[in-house]
Amino acid sequence: MPKFMDVHSGFVGATEEQLRAAHERDLAVEEAEGVHFERAWLDPDSGKVFCLSSGPSKEAVLSVHEKAGHPTTEIYELPVEVE
Repeated sequence: MPKFMDVHSGFVGATEEQLRAAHERDLAVEEAEGVHFERAWLDPDSGKVFCLSSGPSKEAVLSVHEKAGHPTTEIYELPVEVE
C-alpha cells in the first residue's frame, strides 16, 4: 500500500497533548477511507506537523484529515524507501 507524508502549518506553540488529540481524531475516522496514520511529528516553533500514513491515495488521506478537522494541501506520496 502506498505511503504518504503530509505537512500541516499553523501549529505554533502546540503541545504534545494537542498533537496527540489531533492524531486520535485521524485514527477515529481513518478506517472509512482505508487509510492508516502511523506517526505524527510536531515542531512547535515552526508550527509544522508531519504525518506518515499508508492508504490507497492522496485523496483518501486528505479526506481523513478533512473529516478530522485539520485539512492540508501538502501531501506527498513516498514511492521509494530505504532502511
